[in-house]
Amino acid sequence: MTDVVKWLKNSDPQENEFHQAVDKLIAWVQPALDRRPDFGQQAILQRLVEPERSVIFRVPWMDDSGQVQVNRGYRVEMSSVLGPFKGGLRFHPSVSLSTFKALALEQVFKNALTMLPIGGARGGADFEPKGKSDNEVMRFCQSFMAELAHHIGPDIDVPGGGMGVGLREIGYLFGAYRKQSGEHAAVITGRGLDWGGSQVRLQSTGYGVVYFAAEALATKNRTLEGRRCLVSGAGNVAQHTVEKIIEMGGKVLTLSDSSGFIFDEEGIDSGKLAFIKRLKNMKRGRIREYVDKYSEAQYVEADHSLDHNPLWNHTADCAFPCAAENEINARDAANMVERGIQLVCEGADLPAAPEAMDVFLDSDILYAPCTATNAGGVAIAALEMSQNRMLLNWSAREVDHRLRTVMTNIHRQCLETAEAYGQPGNYVTGAIIAGFTRVVNAMYDQGLV
Repeated sequence: MTDVVKWLKNSDPQENEFHQAVDKLIAWVQPALDRRPDFGQQAILQRLVEPERSVIFRVPWMDDSGQVQVNRGYRVEMSSVLGPFKGGLRFHPSVSLSTFKALALEQVFKNALTMLPIGGARGGADFEPKGKSDNEVMRFCQSFMAELAHHIGPDIDVPGGGMGVGLREIGYLFGAYRKQSGEHAAVITGRGLDWGGSQVRLQSTGYGVVYFAAEALATKNRTLEGRRCLVSGAGNVAQHTVEKIIEMGGKVLTLSDSSGFIFDEEGIDSGKLAFIKRLKNMKRGRIREYVDKYSEAQYVEADHSLDHNPLWNHTADCAFPCAAENEINARDAANMVERGIQLVCEGADLPAAPEAMDVFLDSDILYAPCTATNAGGVAIAALEMSQNRMLLNWSAREVDHRLRTVMTNIHRQCLETAEAYGQPGNYVTGAIIAGFTRVVNAMYDQGLV
């Protein structure tokens, strides 16, 4: 199967992030490949890692000074074998085609684990919403959707929110799509409750992460009650991860953004979390402002010259990385294990670099990868699609119940699959092979398409 990686590197030698993702995928599914020698003849891996469609497009827009700016937009539609393409949008200067191919590949298996009829895709643009006015963001979103609209639809591809793409951006994107198409279709999720959104959609990824963590701890006869927790990030996923941890009796000590992190020994309670939500969601402020109001807390400015992230140096029981991919390196992972972390449950997409994952897997901690843990967001997005098609709006209680059921079922699939492949308790093996198996079975059933 190394021929697959060589083939990719020869075809697209510059796509390091994607090559890394495929390398890891092959390693994780090797037990399944060993049991099915016919996969080689059917070119299963080649068909899985080659996107059905990749679109790159120009996004011209005008800033408030009248200057025309140009960004680059992307949509990688990886696999629709289980249903319409589904996956979030990301607006951030660091993105590339390689980034989105890696994220889309992971999205395929994550979506498969939900057992809902959705395929996998990801996309976005190298646009930075931070520091832009609402009008600038609106003009960018309208230009972005002018091209994206040609490639999406309720039965084709249904994007959602993600890093840099919140309710404001979703509103502008959907408004542009509706005007261009003349349809109020279920073509983008994460919408406002007044115009087709779902209850608990905003909270779903963070809540789902904590529901999975609770299931994992239960296998060791533990709960979140009284557990000291480290959380990175301060965006939507981090905020609602903290919210649910507090609800379940845990104590959150940290949050972060690109400027640095806060450490609050007394714990971030509901009142402090409400301040953070106002700070980040309304004022679009920086996490350092937390210590201006809560002087008992410490603020540590980001130092990118370090070979580790000091946030992960604190003694705690559980860690919830909710910031960005590759935010945890091998040194960080070793520090976390040494400091007594019992559980790492990922909220962000691919937050642990491959070498960090190896450290976790070689230890005796519970390590739950994002493929399984942050599937709650896409699960509720798919349920939002269902509600729109049926012209229904379920209660928050109903949606939250469905979310917890989905996360419980994903946890069960992971454990059962890992056990079946002789790696009990290995959530990485369990998650990837369970998703892989469902996708491959559908590929076989549908023939060479």
